[in-house]
Amino acid sequence: MPSDLIPIYLNKIMQSKSYTMMVLGDDTKKFAIYTEPHVGKNLQTFLTQGKKIRPSSHDLMQSIFKGYKIKPLQVVIYDVEDTTYYARLFLQQENDNKINILELDARPSDCLTLALMENIPVYCRKTVMEKAIPVLD
Repeated sequence: MPSDLIPIYLNKIMQSKSYTMMVLGDDTKKFAIYTEPHVGKNLQTFLTQGKKIRPSSHDLMQSIFKGYKIKPLQVVIYDVEDTTYYARLFLQQENDNKINILELDARPSDCLTLALMENIPVYCRKTVMEKAIPVLD
């Protein structure tokens, strides 16, 4: 793991009618990423009930990964500008005994949802942690 990556975790999810706040961080600092209300509802459903009655777009992505033998590896939150965060999802696919690593730019909320569903690590660049506005407990 590169030295500028900090392991982080989802501390809590808070929802309102107009947004979802996902609190992330490590033991020294926590910060918030805001997203649409349905993202929080989907995450809460997954965390409390597991599978849903109907598949979500994240369930569809998991099925595609499985069908094409793609293994999610990790998520990296690599930049923040004002209050907009940027993330990358790293995937591994093996074809003809050759391993390919795919790096996809994606919304942090989608990456975090997949990270929870796939039980993969989430990292944050040190510069992002330094620039992020702290959330107090």
